Amino acid sequence: MKPSGDKASGFQWLLLISVFIVATCGLIYELVAGTLASYLLGDSVTQFSTIIGTYLFAMGIGSYLSRFMKNHLLSWFISIELLVGMVGGFSAGILFVVFEQVVYFRVILYTLVILTGTLVGLELPLLMRILKDRIEFSDLVSRIFTFDYIGALFASLLFPLLFIPYLGLLRTSFFFGFLNVVVAWIVAYRFQYEIRSYSRLKWSAIVCLLFLAAGFIASEKLTAFAESLTYPDKVVYAKSSPYQRIVLTKSQMDWRLFLNGNLQFSSADEYRYHEALIHPGLSRLNHPEKVLVLGGGDGMAVREILKYPTLKSITLVDLDKAMTDLFQSNTTLTRLNSNSLASGKVKVINTDAFVWIRESKEHFDFIVVDFPDPSNYSLGKLYTVSFYRELQRLLNTTGCLVVQSTSPYVACKSFWIVDETLKYTGLYTEPYHCYVPSFGEWGFVMASKKPLVNNYHFPNGLRFLNEETARQMKVFPPDMIVRGSPHNTLNNQVLVNTFEKEWAYYTR
Repeated sequence: MKPSGDKASGFQWLLLISVFIVATCGLIYELVAGTLASYLLGDSVTQFSTIIGTYLFAMGIGSYLSRFMKNHLLSWFISIELLVGMVGGFSAGILFVVFEQVVYFRVILYTLVILTGTLVGLELPLLMRILKDRIEFSDLVSRIFTFDYIGALFASLLFPLLFIPYLGLLRTSFFFGFLNVVVAWIVAYRFQYEIRSYSRLKWSAIVCLLFLAAGFIASEKLTAFAESLTYPDKVVYAKSSPYQRIVLTKSQMDWRLFLNGNLQFSSADEYRYHEALIHPGLSRLNHPEKVLVLGGGDGMAVREILKYPTLKSITLVDLDKAMTDLFQSNTTLTRLNSNSLASGKVKVINTDAFVWIRESKEHFDFIVVDFPDPSNYSLGKLYTVSFYRELQRLLNTTGCLVVQSTSPYVACKSFWIVDETLKYTGLYTEPYHCYVPSFGEWGFVMASKKPLVNNYHFPNGLRFLNEETARQMKVFPPDMIVRGSPHNTLNNQVLVNTFEKEWAYYTR
């Protein structure tokens, strides 16, 4: 017999709100796993695709297994909520800690994804069976899926906008694990006279809540511990922005910046990289006045550009405000970049460079493309024919641009794909390379609408570059040359696939 009146209504709404929370938590665990995998393993498209596919498959397994739960459905639902909260809540912390400690990290990652997905897949079928005698079938289906989809929307919007910027991955994971357990405790309390083993479930929920609360409170220490295992030097700064994990380490010898675990510079030798990036091109221009820097949020490239007195303006476009803010406010880092981002000639714009250049009507004498390597498709779009054609439109006739182009030794094919892609747009190219101890051989490709004259006018005070080293950088030994490379396009990003294979072979 169906309950009637306020009691039945309260029962229905409590469980429907549970559906909303369950859906929100379930999608959050999926997003946390995908984001964490992309942070630690790179190639965000592959990681999200495989994580989501595995998670949905596991939910299907959970839905199938729910048929074997015949009696005491409320007890089963509460127990599963407790398990989901603990497994989902602690998954990010576990993965952070074990990443550098175990060989088969992916086995642990996908085991946790399958376990979480299976448990989440059990929840909705159980709730539908619990409610089927209390709500008409047509209303039951519409309400369940309405709350489920609203919960998914809530999670997908707030995850990148609120939770990751302000809580970070670990705290987000613990927070939603806590929510799952709260749902279990409330349902157990509300229906304590209708379920078996209420006392056991109640105390289990309390213990789970205490563990998850402790994890939430200690998440920064847990992250610091995990990163102390990952990075050999002392971690002095770590922050998750909406776009990446920023980590700064310090040793007796140097400071090092890592983005998503990848080294960006060492203070001991970054001058080699940045002098090679800027001066072979900028020193050959006649009275350059306007410069565009894409990426380079650390301000090191801008520091080198400011050594030219004829410059009137430098526009820096970097997606991540957390990066540019850090290198404008941290005293140690402003000493490294000579406080370049505070110069009156510099305008900092935090936006997507791909969007910005399409909308810009300005023209520049010199353009610097200092993006991270094309390790995933979101970065790969910044190395395509479409992107370079837009840069060509912004470049003055007598100007030039330069692109950091990964290692021509480790990723030889990738390097020459960048060169070929620039050539495909109709630009003249000058590939060159230099040795940076922290990275090894590193490559750059300069491009211009007209061939540049080899007439260098280097500013004073350079530590690495002079006319002799500039000439040597254009010489490539046979093991760093590949002929007949394809060009990279938006709809066929051969560069990303090639880059991934080459670096995977080198680092295996």
